[in-house]
Amino acid sequence: MDEPRWLDDAEFRAWIGYRRMRLLLDAQVNRDLLHDSGLSAPDYDVLTALTSSEERRWRLTALAEWMLWSKSRLSRHISRMEQRGLVTREECASDARGAMVVLTEGGLRAIEAAAPDHVESVRRHFIDLLTREQIEVLGTVAETVLTHLSEPVESAPPRRSER
Repeated sequence: MDEPRWLDDAEFRAWIGYRRMRLLLDAQVNRDLLHDSGLSAPDYDVLTALTSSEERRWRLTALAEWMLWSKSRLSRHISRMEQRGLVTREECASDARGAMVVLTEGGLRAIEAAAPDHVESVRRHFIDLLTREQIEVLGTVAETVLTHLSEPVESAPPRRSER
């Protein structure tokens, strides 16, 4: 059996620091977002995705995949957003079984009102704490990891019981 490749002190510091930073940063920015706009982080993610689309609409299954959510979880969340007038659903023209999530005027007003305070929160708790060099390094690190995680998995490593 192969020995684990334990993290050295610098690797451990980076890994634990990243994990703790992510948890605390997400919690703070999400608290600010909810306080300032009444939008949750998932609300903001859905609205951002819709505003980034030319037609301000996404197919429900594609949006669920982009958000890394199950279709049923997103469908329930979209129902709550519909009740608040942020989005609506339409039948998919190319597939009667599919649904499109569409940004409403109320949703557009909500994201436009939330965005300035949200970006200020991101700046205050993250961006403005870093040097330009740190931001550039972090961008490179993020791209490297995202590229790796986006690659198709050709074969999974053997399980411990298969070794």
